[in-house]
Amino acid sequence: MFKGFYTAASGMIAQQRRTEILTNNMSNVNTPGYKADQTSMRAFPEMLLKRIDETSIPVENKLNLPFEPVVGTLNTGVYVQETIPNFRQGDIRETGLSTDLALQGESVFFTVQNTVNETRYTRNGNFTLDPEGYLTTASGLYVQDIEGERIQLTTDQFMVDGEGRITENGTDIGQIGVAYAEDPNALIKEGDGLYRIDGPALPTAFGADGAVFSVQQSFLEGSTTDTARTMTDMLTAYRAFEANQKVLTAYDRSMEKAANEIGRVT
Repeated sequence: MFKGFYTAASGMIAQQRRTEILTNNMSNVNTPGYKADQTSMRAFPEMLLKRIDETSIPVENKLNLPFEPVVGTLNTGVYVQETIPNFRQGDIRETGLSTDLALQGESVFFTVQNTVNETRYTRNGNFTLDPEGYLTTASGLYVQDIEGERIQLTTDQFMVDGEGRITENGTDIGQIGVAYAEDPNALIKEGDGLYRIDGPALPTAFGADGAVFSVQQSFLEGSTTDTARTMTDMLTAYRAFEANQKVLTAYDRSMEKAANEIGRVT
């Protein structure tokens, strides 16, 4: 009977984790370039139970099959196997700000430099200029050009074409860094809209086979969170958590009855 406690508890933990992920998706519904996480649930392997220390004599049944002391199978619960970001293209909306950039196309990412000078990848093109004129993310990370260098400007009156080439007052400043991920699921989410990859850095998207994209200035890509679907999934997760909770309560009452009534010596 105690095995039932673990099965119900694992279901509660899995649904709690799923609710946390869905809540995070909802909180980022207005975050530019946010890729909503999708959960994958998996059941633990089932166990075959047999009676041990069997003392009865094996007999043959009416089907002429040998008797086996089989109790049955036991499901040992579920767990959240993995979370996978939804890398589909988000909606593009116009902002009118020259520092806002959006990527039209999948599997491509802006390259930025984190606080320890490592390259990270993002779809959030809500950029700005710092006091020194460097193009940065909203959290202050430097946006890189195609050579991996920081991009410095003198004014926000610059132009970016569809190929990511930056010009200011007719002067060519460089080309914004865009990386191509052949398998976006290999990227590891770090938070704040950033991704990293274990191993070699992603190649540039310019000229890469399979990379079809364009850079749009004064636009931002929206979140891939589907509000209606996420709310429905949250209610489903809550109901599943509640059902497991009731099973756990039933087990607890059964154990209480066994300890206080059945096992009482009169």
